[in-house]
Amino acid sequence: MDSESLPASLPDIVLRPLSTERDISLAREIFQEYALSLGFDLSFQDFENELATLPGDYAEPDGLVLLAFVDEHLAGCGAFRPQRDCDYANACEMKRLYVRPSFRGFGVGRQLTEALLECAKNTGYTTMLLDTMDQMDLARELYRSLGFEEIPPYYFNPMPGTHYLKAELV
Repeated sequence: MDSESLPASLPDIVLRPLSTERDISLAREIFQEYALSLGFDLSFQDFENELATLPGDYAEPDGLVLLAFVDEHLAGCGAFRPQRDCDYANACEMKRLYVRPSFRGFGVGRQLTEALLECAKNTGYTTMLLDTMDQMDLARELYRSLGFEEIPPYYFNPMPGTHYLKAELV
């Protein structure tokens, strides 16, 4: 790649936890955008209640929602919450990792995922679980590059093509 094809500078990416009512409103907005991008109904996950009660299960100190901003524009989000009802002790679950299409390719998803892994480890979790779909090839590549491995289902998801992944937080 020659220097003419590189951007003049990488954008300024800032990750921020929810701290204000405005942040919660932004999280609702981008969670809804994420859900619409999937092309299927998330009602089996009680998604409407999740939105209505944010931060809900993602509340600190046991959970976290991170918003990603690129040059002060909301670009993405990611979260984790305790996952108590599974075969993995001391586990949390990553949810709602999403980067708006116009901000993809700048490393926002990687920064969000790395930050969520680090924050979950610092919270005291030893395992992070997640589920993803067949059509999310780039996300699955990212997860594998960060140490996630395929596992048997840890909860019921009626969607065909679901992949369940786990990372040890060491």
